[in-house]
Amino acid sequence: MFTTVLMIEKPLAPADVELVTTLHGDEPVSFVVLMQPRGDQDRLLRAVDDVALGYLDDAAKEHEVPEGQEATLPAERALSHSLASLRAAGVEAIGEVVEDHPLDLLKSVVEQTHADEVIVLTAPHFVEEFFHRDWTSRARHKVGVPVLKLFAQHD
Repeated sequence: MFTTVLMIEKPLAPADVELVTTLHGDEPVSFVVLMQPRGDQDRLLRAVDDVALGYLDDAAKEHEVPEGQEATLPAERALSHSLASLRAAGVEAIGEVVEDHPLDLLKSVVEQTHADEVIVLTAPHFVEEFFHRDWTSRARHKVGVPVLKLFAQHD
């Protein structure tokens, strides 16, 4: 069985589920999902990303999205939804909400599960990606398995 650690920051859309569950053809796949809640990140960077993608309404509403401790409950719901969606697609899936040091957790999960790959499925983060400070770039230097960056669907 092929084991994938899937790092996400929002609930999986149906198109996301189809994409990640079909990457390896008919080979059985299991997923360990790490849900990264919105931390106390720079709202300006997220707003710039939203504007660059044409999501002007999202950029204007950045101040309304829960962050930090307030983001834990929405992250738990997003994780639950995502696990249910993966299981409904016929794959094994477990997961957890990331509480501290996401890259340290990612590395330990990869080691504990003997994962074959990591998929980082996030919205585009142009500023962070330009400076190689996005999750994918940072994970590639830390986990010791292939890391694939995919862009999540915008619902």
